[in-house]
Amino acid sequence: MCGIIGYIGNKPALPIIIGGLERLEYRGYDSAGVALLENSGKFQLHKRVGKLSNLTTSLKEELLNEEAYDCKLGVGHTRWATHGKPTEGNAHPHRSPNEQVIVVHNGIIENYVGLKERLANDGYRFSFLSETDTEVLAHLLERYMTVEGLSLELAMEEVLGVIKGTAAIVAFTINEPDKIVCARLSNAGAVVIGYGQEGEMFVASDIPAILPHTRRMSFLDSGEVAVLTREGASFFNQKHELVQKEIITSTADAISAAKGGYKHFMLKEIHDQPQAISDTLLGRVDLQAGKVRLDTIKLSENELAEIEKVTITACGTSWHAGLVGKFLIEELAGLPVEVDYSSEFRYRDPILSSKNLLVAITQSGETVDTLAAMEEAQRKGTKLISIVNVVGSQAARIADGVIYMQAGPEIGVASTKAFTASLVDLVLLAVYLGQLRKVIKPQRALSLLNSLVLLPKLIEATISEDRIYDQIARKITNANDFLYLGRWINYPVALEGALKLKELSYIHAEGYPAGEMKHGPIALVNKDLPVVAIATKDKVYDKVVSAIEQVKARDGWVLAIGTEGDNLLAEKADQIIYLPETDPLLTPVLAALPMQLLSYYIAVRRGCDVDQPRNLAKSVTVE
Repeated sequence: MCGIIGYIGNKPALPIIIGGLERLEYRGYDSAGVALLENSGKFQLHKRVGKLSNLTTSLKEELLNEEAYDCKLGVGHTRWATHGKPTEGNAHPHRSPNEQVIVVHNGIIENYVGLKERLANDGYRFSFLSETDTEVLAHLLERYMTVEGLSLELAMEEVLGVIKGTAAIVAFTINEPDKIVCARLSNAGAVVIGYGQEGEMFVASDIPAILPHTRRMSFLDSGEVAVLTREGASFFNQKHELVQKEIITSTADAISAAKGGYKHFMLKEIHDQPQAISDTLLGRVDLQAGKVRLDTIKLSENELAEIEKVTITACGTSWHAGLVGKFLIEELAGLPVEVDYSSEFRYRDPILSSKNLLVAITQSGETVDTLAAMEEAQRKGTKLISIVNVVGSQAARIADGVIYMQAGPEIGVASTKAFTASLVDLVLLAVYLGQLRKVIKPQRALSLLNSLVLLPKLIEATISEDRIYDQIARKITNANDFLYLGRWINYPVALEGALKLKELSYIHAEGYPAGEMKHGPIALVNKDLPVVAIATKDKVYDKVVSAIEQVKARDGWVLAIGTEGDNLLAEKADQIIYLPETDPLLTPVLAALPMQLLSYYIAVRRGCDVDQPRNLAKSVTVE
């Protein structure tokens, strides 16, 4: 969850930028940087790995000339590492090869490999200074400005026309020292324009960054460009037509601002998922080579290739992610997988060896049962990998390698974006192991990776029309029990759906494999039992449809989660929610979204505390 702050005005920019970055620290980051434009036309660029304090300390040591402190234009950025360890080279801001353009970016450029090749084929001098896709933006802006003679804003409009993915972009150039240009592509990354006192303007990725300076704001929509000068802001679409933007006066305090205008943190975090999945993919998917890169795993390729068995350990929602991981790793890497509750793992004297791999999944990285399971595996010489959201947490430190979810802070107790991010990380791990073991065919790997990078857009489409969930909630809010059904890789999502409903609304719910319904749960089916069935188009589709028919034959009420365009399913169910079509192995990510939204709206209608359900804590740090 990267953070952006930019300023142009009559005051020293640096204190404003640093203050804004501090207010964005809640989003999570592991490197930070600033770029300042001096009055002389030169720019100052400073980047440091680690906490913001590392950057501020270095700034005190390096900003020796008075003019640097007096800069009236600048941008700042906090960033999750996107490829390998956090480095100053990968940190933002980035500069163009001729050092004329500075750019910061949130999101993912899906077609950066093709853009790089196109620039090279055109004979354009192309030399990456980092491992990030963001640097393609700096090269493209420079090319449009120098080769085609465009202004920065016209160059930005051209860039929006050729890139694909999600992007919140802020840039300035020493050739036009009186403006900052901002752009947004897709709705995954916000761009907030702030109107300060006379002669100053702000841009940020989130309201809290600029809240102390102004409450008058506008928001960019997808495909729009904003030009900020000391006199104000102008907005354009990609045809360079002027766009009129409403100026809104924010009444938010710091906490409500952090909610991004949503009523609850949980709802915000559900809508954060396009960005969270973009962030967890950044730098890990090499479409040019058709490979997954997990450079934060310290184990050698030989050690991983020799693994004979995988054990996944986790608690609660993370355990459900682990069950999905079992299907993924067995199919893509050809390894047997066992999934264990962390709380039970160490009490049964598990059979482990140096040829085993333990994968621990924990959002906080501090769940005591999962840490104990890791320590038990360590004692038996087992190799450890953790999938963790919190950087530097205990689970990350004691493992032989870590895959960070990169989902940003998750405030709501009921996990949402950390769940889907961990599912994506398990896909990456499965492909990575499959490639090391030479099990997965190159064309299959490339196809799956191409589908992965499209997920943020599919998630955005799935959650954009969330009003339907409130309408459904009205019909079933008063039910006392729910049954969730799924098969194959979506069976764990049925378990997760039942857990979400229990956590948030205090309604009893059971998740079951659809094929097991006749072995007991069918006795519960009647007109008062809502049944939620995941019936996406995959190899077990017909079997799930058969289970739905059996429910309907007993007067049960069915909400079906299906694939877009499935008219047959719509005829059989009382209510249907469609998901975009994707690779069947990725459907759990999309199928989880209706589970989250349905539980949220039912809980709200029942007057429950959505962000802090009774008796629950975000991180269980006692046994």
